[in-house]
Amino acid sequence: MPQVARVIGTLWATEKYPDMEGATIQLVQPLSGEGKPAGRPFAAVDTIGAGPGELVFYVTAYEAVIPFHHDLVPIDAGLIGIVDRIDFEEPEPGELLA
Repeated sequence: MPQVARVIGTLWATEKYPDMEGATIQLVQPLSGEGKPAGRPFAAVDTIGAGPGELVFYVTAYEAVIPFHHDLVPIDAGLIGIVDRIDFEEPEPGELLA
């Protein structure tokens, strides 16, 4: 399931796995539903052209490799979208949150 984070920096590597040549690696801070930092920052491969300060959504594990242009590369997290806006809706009293 995609989650939301903020791009807080870009990682530069002169040497990396050969199939990752040309890949941009961003440092992202995961966010809670309230938009506050949740957990530790981590590196994610950027498949969408995000920049510092942007809100993004990301996937982890095997799903992180799917949007990348090579199969079977060592990627644990990948950015898959730039968030334009988040609209919150208050649940009705007694309504279950899923």
